[in-house]
Amino acid sequence: MSDMLVSCSHGGEDPERAILSFIFGNVAAAADQAAVVLLTIEGVWLGTKGYADDIHKDGFPPLKEVMQSFVSNGGQGWVCGTCAKPRNITDADLIEGAQIVTAAYVAQYLVSGAASIAF
Repeated sequence: MSDMLVSCSHGGEDPERAILSFIFGNVAAAADQAAVVLLTIEGVWLGTKGYADDIHKDGFPPLKEVMQSFVSNGGQGWVCGTCAKPRNITDADLIEGAQIVTAAYVAQYLVSGAASIAF
C-alpha cells in the first residue's frame, strides 16, 4: 500500500468534512500506512491548540477524539504554511503531531507516490 495524503480545507464551519478527513486518515494510520492530513484554508485552524475541542457532528465521534487517535496511530498533521501565515499561526500555536510545511514539501510527498483524497 502507498502513503496516504488526506486534504482538509474545512474547520468548524463544516464539521462533517473536518471529522471525515481525520477518520479516513486514522483508518490508514491504524493500518500501518504513512498517513498525513494536510490542513489548508480554514482547515489550518484544526492544527491549533484548543480549536477542535468542541467540534461535533451528530452521528460522528467528536473531532478531538478522532484527531488524538490519528496521532496515536502515527498520523501527521501538516499545516499549509501559505495558509497559516495570513492567519498568524506559528509553530507555537500547533497541537501535538502537527507541523507547518511548504507547498514544495507536499508536492514532493505526492511525487514520491502518495495517494491522495480530499474532503
